[in-house]
Amino acid sequence: MTSMSADTEEVILVNERDEEVGRMEKHAAHRQPVLHRAFSIFLFDANGRMLLQQRAAGKYHSPLLWTNACCSHPRPGERTEEAAARRLTEELGLRIPLEHRFAFTYQAEVGNGLTEYELDHVYFGTVREAPTPNPLEVEAWRYVELEALREEMTAHPDRFTAWLHICWPMVEEHLSKKRA
Repeated sequence: MTSMSADTEEVILVNERDEEVGRMEKHAAHRQPVLHRAFSIFLFDANGRMLLQQRAAGKYHSPLLWTNACCSHPRPGERTEEAAARRLTEELGLRIPLEHRFAFTYQAEVGNGLTEYELDHVYFGTVREAPTPNPLEVEAWRYVELEALREEMTAHPDRFTAWLHICWPMVEEHLSKKRA
């Protein structure tokens, strides 16, 4: 499969019911902003710690901020779960089963005149091997205890992506349901 450059990559435009209504070049969709389909992957190790990645310095928005394991967009014609598996391999070198847990819509400014306006599908997975990150995507990675993450996000909110702040309470709610 050939990879598209970030300048020509398209996203799938959707309505609030996640029905496809068109496609648009990714940067244009973030400048306007226009609602489009996305996904976020949250990975946990056997001890329940969450895998965080620090976005690479060269990313076009939110560089060097800490966030969940992987986020991206399916390409036109690509199923969301296939895109999630593809990007997880491209970014972190991981091939693991993912479970769709929930979806939500959010809008957040991410700098450089860009706004994320996404219907975001959230997947969970369990990591059993060390990531092998792509340095063009990931500056660093680490595992963190959930309570420590809560505390760090409160004490240093500027170190984390806007979407992680928005999504985190929903992730915690779904984690507590899984334990119940």
